[in-house]
This record gives sequence, C-alpha cells and structure tokens, in this order.
Amino acid sequence: MKKKAPSAEQKGKVMVSERGLIQRINRALAKQDECLKKSRPGSRMEIDYGTYYSVNLRTNNIAQAWNDLEKLGRDLEVLKQYEALAK
Repeated sequence: MKKKAPSAEQKGKVMVSERGLIQRINRALAKQDECLKKSRPGSRMEIDYGTYYSVNLRTNNIAQAWNDLEKLGRDLEVLKQYEALAK
C-alpha cells in the first residue's frame, strides 16, 4: 500500500487527528459553556448549519456553526502553527 505524500503545507508539521482536535476544541468551548457537535452527513442540520456546530449548554441553542474544523481550531488557538489536521 502506497503512502500519500504530504502536501507542501503539511511538510514539517505535526499531524493532529480529527478526534484529538475535537477534544481540544471542546475543552476550549467548555469555558464558554458550549460543546462541539458534528452533523450527520446529508442531514437537515448539515444543510442548514454546516458540518460542525456548537451548542450553548445553558440555553440548549445552537451558538455558532462551521464547516472547517482546522480553521476553527486555529481561531480558538488550540491548533498551533506547527500542527495540521490529519486528513
């Protein structure tokens, strides 16, 4: 089985799994009483809000929605410059 060559952006970066990044994001969102959820593929939630969304745990409302997990990690500063999301 051939290994996929790393892209130019990923060379020299530490790979972080999707599960690991979600855990980091949830720890950061917990400080704001929120948690990250993932929509099921093809569901109405994915069509309306995107792949990922955060739920406010106090009001049980959707707080924010995202499609790019890596960008969210960088925005919350839980994914460092030398890290990349493993695809």
